[in-house]
Amino acid sequence: MAKPVWKGTLSFGLVSLPVALYPATESHAVRFHQLQRGTTDRVRLRRVNERTGEEVPYEDVVKGYELTEGEYVVVEPAELEELAPGRSRTIEIGGFADLAEIDPVFFDKTYYLGPADPATAKVYQLLVEALAHSHRAGIAVFSMRGREYLTAVDSTDGLLELRTMHWSDELRDPQQEVPGLPARRKDFNRTELSTAEQLIDMLTVDWDPDEYHDTYEERVRALVEAKAEGREIALSAGEEPEATDLTDLVDVLRRSLDQARAKGGGAGRARSGGGRAKAASKPAAGPAPKAVKAVKPVKPARSAKAAEPPERAEAVEDLASLSKTELYRRAAALGIPHRSTMTRDQLQYALKAAARPRRNLKRAS
Repeated sequence: MAKPVWKGTLSFGLVSLPVALYPATESHAVRFHQLQRGTTDRVRLRRVNERTGEEVPYEDVVKGYELTEGEYVVVEPAELEELAPGRSRTIEIGGFADLAEIDPVFFDKTYYLGPADPATAKVYQLLVEALAHSHRAGIAVFSMRGREYLTAVDSTDGLLELRTMHWSDELRDPQQEVPGLPARRKDFNRTELSTAEQLIDMLTVDWDPDEYHDTYEERVRALVEAKAEGREIALSAGEEPEATDLTDLVDVLRRSLDQARAKGGGAGRARSGGGRAKAASKPAAGPAPKAVKAVKPVKPARSAKAAEPPERAEAVEDLASLSKTELYRRAAALGIPHRSTMTRDQLQYALKAAARPRRNLKRAS
């Protein structure tokens, strides 16, 4: 059982709730020590003066901010400690924001926020249900371990979760960071776009995190075990795939589609012109790979200009009986943004909202 990394009070309005913060994730990475080759002698890192080569005691190390090459502003550790935010005793929610409006790129690390006092269980449960029904997250700034964090507190499956977030000025502009980023184009050949959409439909899977593993870690552990037993194992980096030739794009897409049909047993859906036709339902010989498993056909979203399409009519049925996987699949078919960050209740809300008739508003000339 994990130990809480922080204890304090969560407050919104005049309501105060004692809570404890627990890590939601842990690393299973294989850890190594550094050794000198040919020995079992540990290699240690030391603080060394690069000019004299002599080791510097920890108490003599100060911080230096470089103004120009070789010119520094020296800051004492004690001065930084005076500026560092004190440990917050309270996570004070200043407002509530719609989760669908928060871009996932803002989220950093997730913590479980549990009740710290059994006597306040009712208050905890009330906040859990209120956030679940409102589809919003509480936004708060608080300090922990000498750092100040922007956070979002929301409800997931009967539990409060706190997500630390990046500050807006920490996000990089993709237009400046990604070289050669092409402008969005709308003049794709209809065959190219339709075939690519068919391939995506064919490779649609139910999101199951247990289907995915850190294969690099598994290979590292296998290497360590083999060496411990005195065995040698073959290592291969594999071949680097070549970039697709644009002149063969349609042919490559079609061959990919045929391959997906063979492996997935016709799990996806095929389009033909304006209508839709079900792909062959007979599975190919041999088991389907885990990453591509048979799923029920899901109709893709249509243009908002269509009058009450079947997808939206289906969305207004009783959603409470559907699993979160089925809700997510329908949200994907309707193109609902940020669906991967939504809880089950939020997916229901988004699907109901998407099913409401939309008005065509014309701008005044």
